Amino acid sequence: MMDWTDRHCRAFHRQLSHEALLYTEMVTTGAVIHGDREHLLGFSDCEHPIACQLGGSDPQDMAACAKIVEDWGYDEVNINVGCPSDRVQSGSFGACLMQEPALVAACVAAMKAEVSIPVTVKCRIGVDEQDPEPALDAMADAVFAAGGDALWVHARKAWLKGLSPKENRDIPPLDYDRVRRLKARYPDRFIGINGGIQTLDEAEAFLPELDGMMLGRAAYHTPQILGEADRRIYGKDVQDVSPWQAVEAYLPYVEEQLSKGVKLARMTRHMLGLFHGRPGARSWRRILTVEAIRPDAGIEVIQQALAAVRPMDLMDQDMADSAA
Repeated sequence: MMDWTDRHCRAFHRQLSHEALLYTEMVTTGAVIHGDREHLLGFSDCEHPIACQLGGSDPQDMAACAKIVEDWGYDEVNINVGCPSDRVQSGSFGACLMQEPALVAACVAAMKAEVSIPVTVKCRIGVDEQDPEPALDAMADAVFAAGGDALWVHARKAWLKGLSPKENRDIPPLDYDRVRRLKARYPDRFIGINGGIQTLDEAEAFLPELDGMMLGRAAYHTPQILGEADRRIYGKDVQDVSPWQAVEAYLPYVEEQLSKGVKLARMTRHMLGLFHGRPGARSWRRILTVEAIRPDAGIEVIQQALAAVRPMDLMDQDMADSAA
């Protein structure tokens, strides 16, 4: 989710769900230690609960960064053992760490010794020619023995040789049953699943067997599904959040960021899919895409786009009036 789930995206998604755990983009240990931490780690209070996703493989550096992350106020720190990009391969972290469970365990142990927030791992079921049965078991055994609090599993292999990062999201077949078998081995440990989950109907199907479901691109491209998550996934006695309500709730954040010099397009780009499948969705996307890039663009652009998509209850009433 690099370049996608930045702080503006997360603040927007939080307007749709109060309960979902939000994840940052992956940040590398080198960047955290030597870079602009406000740019890399800064977030708004509204984003809680929020997890910071770290990329790295040196236990000492990972521990130091975990402490920095905790001091910045994050609720969880997560080790990326799933990203297959060339960048992470050259840095010996991400999915290539599937081949080094002992090193991942050393990172977990070092981080646990430094922080009180949960330390979790997100991995694949294997890489390249690995057999997913022993490979995933070895990773889970190492992570939990080192004190890891949760394991999130992207239920696909990663092919580090021959497939691009984009192809690695689609071409390797999903194997949800492999994750279910892992959960059977660890009934008392948190095992979450990721990969290919497109709807809350699909997510709910995992609830009896697994401890969590992670939605990435589905939540980004069709964020309105998050508006039902608190009720359907977390069992809260609340009303679903409509897309219109989410936009209205997001406007104060947008105004605050505009006053700090943030360009409108940096925020509205995360909202384009909000009305997917609804009347007026094309106008919503067009207005935000064209008008938000103007140097002086303000919240009036969002309000104009919002006027182009009428709430479904009003659409239904219009149809009823016409029929009468």
